Amino acid sequence: MRLDIRHIAALAVVVALAGCSKSAQDARTGGAAPASSGPTLVSLDGSSTVFPISEAVAEEFQKVEKAIRVTVGISGTGGGFQKFCRAETDISDASRPISATEVAACEKAGVQYIELPIAYDGIAIVVNPKAAWLDTITTAELKTLFAPEAQGKITKWSQVRKGWPDREVHLFGAGVDSGTFDYFTEAINGKAKASRGDFTSSEDDNVLVQGISNDELALGFIPFAYYEGNKARLKLVPVDDGKKENGDGAITPGADTIRNGTYEPLSRPVFLYVSNKANERPEVKKFVAYYLANADKLAREVGYVGLGDKIYGMVNDRYANKMLGSAFTGANTIGVTLDQLLAKESGK
Repeated sequence: MRLDIRHIAALAVVVALAGCSKSAQDARTGGAAPASSGPTLVSLDGSSTVFPISEAVAEEFQKVEKAIRVTVGISGTGGGFQKFCRAETDISDASRPISATEVAACEKAGVQYIELPIAYDGIAIVVNPKAAWLDTITTAELKTLFAPEAQGKITKWSQVRKGWPDREVHLFGAGVDSGTFDYFTEAINGKAKASRGDFTSSEDDNVLVQGISNDELALGFIPFAYYEGNKARLKLVPVDDGKKENGDGAITPGADTIRNGTYEPLSRPVFLYVSNKANERPEVKKFVAYYLANADKLAREVGYVGLGDKIYGMVNDRYANKMLGSAFTGANTIGVTLDQLLAKESGK
């Protein structure tokens, strides 16, 4: 079973609408299982990047557990955490670690959580296939394009690299509620959310794919899996971070370079955050256990990169031991590997 990324948006509408009733119910019941003869519910919301994996898991899980209904919404990582920290959802999908502000909101509301990395993703730099002049790009050039001070000033390709055409730059990227936006701006501009504002943005990656594929002057950043699902419509641009330890020259994102960290600084883990209170319910436990047991297979099926047996073992330990909080809180995690963080946390 492989999801077609181009149809994710249509699926999202269905599951998000289904999730609305669940959110309202949770607000009334504090996340307790509904007292009815119908199916028990598990609710997820958050990242559009993680949505394809969670939707694939939910689809397969419900074939096995027919008495449990799983709803998966897309509010963006930030929007998902807002709902999660109000105890409106059981699980939050996130394409970046929980922020200090979100940690404080959850603490204030008494929401404890278990942080579970579930796959790797790379942020792909893509252009229209007609952009024949652009075969590689550096992180410094990406900063020239996307830095806050570029707004209204860097408007033509020729301003970025000598020899590029004296034509307008049309930029596309994730919306401000997206974890992809947060991660990209921190990795490229040095601070999360620090960016020029005059570019086409959306929390729906399919909108970005559509825009870039119809504009020969376009460049954008999207999750690698969305490039994988739209190869015929987009051109992938290798990125050079200028660090020899990550490989000489520009590196093309792929399963190996994303997993081994050579595609830096645009490789990252993606996450589930499981409410500790919701995790007391058997249907949530069953779903999370199924998710972790099948994350590698289903993540790869929808274009993401599995963590490998060693790290999945650490993640399963986190869940089994109910390790609360985040391994990433207060740390600069750009370029830091999961095995380093999790091993440090567990003392292994």
